[in-house]
Amino acid sequence: MTNGVDRAHFSSARSRTLGLDNWTDSGIPLLPAPREFVTELHQRHLPQPGTSVVAVLDAQHHVTASASFTVRPHSDDGWHHRNAILSQLRRITPHDLRLACPTRTVVLLRCREGSADWTEQDGAWMWALRDAAALHGLRCGPYIALTPSGWRSLGDGRHGRTPHSGSWVDGPVHTVTELAPRAGREHAEERSWKPAATLAPTALEVLRPTGTR
Repeated sequence: MTNGVDRAHFSSARSRTLGLDNWTDSGIPLLPAPREFVTELHQRHLPQPGTSVVAVLDAQHHVTASASFTVRPHSDDGWHHRNAILSQLRRITPHDLRLACPTRTVVLLRCREGSADWTEQDGAWMWALRDAAALHGLRCGPYIALTPSGWRSLGDGRHGRTPHSGSWVDGPVHTVTELAPRAGREHAEERSWKPAATLAPTALEVLRPTGTR
């Protein structure tokens, strides 16, 4: 310990992150229609900056459950993010740890301010998503950043202008207490979703596209 700082803990925290190259080389399965997927997930949860949305896709590549949640602001520790994701997965879906190979996939959408390019916080969330997926017996899927300039699936280059991090204000509001005030975004309530029979499926495939969306 130096000047009150636990250097061992600091080094460990810094290692709980993934660079964009590492993430790209991990063989993450891709969404064939990311624009539609992001729009659908955004309409269900209306995430504000600082909010993450985790979604689980089944073996037929249909979204079976999703949840939105917030964590302590400005945290760059992947271990902390991993625990937050894992807590949501345990709340919304059973694990597949008894299976020899994962059949379901978990995807994370992170709504934040700032540039659409990869950041240190994105790296921590990528590490967290990959670790949480393994601990819950799931396959690690795409990581999508939702910023003021739009959405971007980091690592594969696909992106779009809408929705963006401010689009939540255009969503339906039925009561004055449905959305948290701007000053209290980090305290927003968790929201979960499970599909109704009438919802159209969302697909995910492992083949990389030849172009971008």
